[in-house]
Amino acid sequence: MSEDPPDFETALKRIEKIVASLERGDLDLTGSLAAYEEGVKLLGRCHALLDSAEKKVALLTGLNEEGSPITTPFDAGPTPTTATRLPPQGPSSVD
Repeated sequence: MSEDPPDFETALKRIEKIVASLERGDLDLTGSLAAYEEGVKLLGRCHALLDSAEKKVALLTGLNEEGSPITTPFDAGPTPTTATRLPPQGPSSVD
């Protein structure tokens, strides 16, 4: 009987424990390599879960003629920073 793959939160917590153990130097070389390998597998699982979630996320952009929602894929790109934002419009004089 095989184990079910961990959910995102469980995998992330395990990765955090592995990293902490490796940073402390608690394990010998063989144990460190095994822990590292487990961490890489868990990281792959996390990436797969995030990719799957991203594909499911859509933004509501309005309603069509029948009243059904119109959606567009979620863009997970970087958000604008203050350096790339346009300045506010309107009067700029100071009294």
